[in-house]
Amino acid sequence: MNDDSPEVRIVMVDDHALCRNGLTDLIAHRSRMRVVASTGDPGQALGLVQAHQPDLLVLDLRMPASDGLVLLRHLRAEGVTAPAVILTMSDAQDDLAGALRAGVRGYLLKDMEPEDVLASLARAARGELVVAPAMTLKLAQMLQQGPGGADKPDLIASLTERERQILQHLSRGESNKTIARALDISHDTVKLHVRHILSKLNLSSRVEAAVYAVEHRAGAAPGNITDLPPRHRGGN
Repeated sequence: MNDDSPEVRIVMVDDHALCRNGLTDLIAHRSRMRVVASTGDPGQALGLVQAHQPDLLVLDLRMPASDGLVLLRHLRAEGVTAPAVILTMSDAQDDLAGALRAGVRGYLLKDMEPEDVLASLARAARGELVVAPAMTLKLAQMLQQGPGGADKPDLIASLTERERQILQHLSRGESNKTIARALDISHDTVKLHVRHILSKLNLSSRVEAAVYAVEHRAGAAPGNITDLPPRHRGGN
């Protein structure tokens, strides 16, 4: 991250003290990131988040008192909007799918190299969608096996050219600000287009839109989308 970038404040929830302390110490040596609070008790998470107003949540997936995704849904219901990254030992495809459906910003594995975890957290804080390299193939397989694929090209074709451009950027996990700069349009215009995209594709989150775009680029690696199926002539 650039030296002039704002500090990324992190709240971490993980029942393993070794993991909490290890990541806290690791992040402490990265000047623009800081764990402002951590706990092994999911029941304390809401209070910590409300007290510290973090820029990023780092959540374990499997905890005795609560599932990380159940906790995330609870936080969202309480108005918490900070993006969340799952940091877990689970490399199960179903867990990855559930996390993406829940709208997480990232899915990382605890056996990743420490520097890779740090780099991924920094990218997530910038608005990118991050997935552990070991999970990339599973993500592709999950998408290829997804139901209802035959109907989706027609839905893609319902998008305008500008919406298709923005969907391509969403597929790379880019934030609205990044997309606005790339396309030389306003942040509010991007937000409006994203709402239209979600409505036309019957989706509920930008993460779903990113996954949706990946699903319709056969042979492309997730997060590296450069094209989408052509629109029908005469579309809006």
